[in-house]
Amino acid sequence: MKCFSIDLDGTLLNSKHEVSDENLKVLQYLKEQGHCVMINTGRAVEDVIKLDAIQKLDSPIISINGTIIYSETRDTLFEASLPITTYQELFPILHNLGLWVMVYTNQGGFPCRNPDIQDKQPEEIEPIFQNYDYGHILEMEHLKIYKVMAVARPDELNKIAEAKEAIEGKLKISMASSHPNNIEFTSTEANKGTAILRYQQLTNQQFTDIYAFGDGGNDVSQFKVATTSVAMGNSPASVQQEADIVTKTNDENGFAYAVSQLLNL
Repeated sequence: MKCFSIDLDGTLLNSKHEVSDENLKVLQYLKEQGHCVMINTGRAVEDVIKLDAIQKLDSPIISINGTIIYSETRDTLFEASLPITTYQELFPILHNLGLWVMVYTNQGGFPCRNPDIQDKQPEEIEPIFQNYDYGHILEMEHLKIYKVMAVARPDELNKIAEAKEAIEGKLKISMASSHPNNIEFTSTEANKGTAILRYQQLTNQQFTDIYAFGDGGNDVSQFKVATTSVAMGNSPASVQQEADIVTKTNDENGFAYAVSQLLNL
């Protein structure tokens, strides 16, 4: 069985955040051929299953950069979370830099999750975070923090580098960026690549080939475990350099094009 591990934003989804008809046809073909079609994304599962095309697939989902692994029937196979003490050290650093901070938990995303601010202008985003009371998050019962995501304003991208420098080597945490204006923090047990291998173990499957598709820095970990890695034409040069193949952009059905070339369809 072959495994196709596919990122969503910037990869399977076009710039309108939709799965094109061409991409959907290829996904369905792969399923019909008995291959494992795996969605491997930084999104929370709630933001994955909103997509009609994904609902129709009944595919395993690796969400929040490998933090939670769901089976085809949406059973939780694995989850990892950030220690509360780590979050308590991390949050002030990001907040003091003036970054927009989103906290993904088992009880929702606070004050929102990244898809809620996609395509919005800074003046629309600012009120969401301005004066938001993050203190109430730690008061929740049975709290699990899955991911902390920080986003910089378009004219302050240097703050992402500052955040990395302030945290790297000081906290036991995984860092990845899905886009130049953000940085995502998860458990050291969680990344997209490790999650693919973990899924094999948990389901007692053995993939003859692993094809990984992505466009962001958080996809590099899945490129490293893949037998063939495919970067989108719209991905940064640093990501393309980590891939075996560079395909067309997400607005040119790059996923479908790459699969057709790889499988000689």
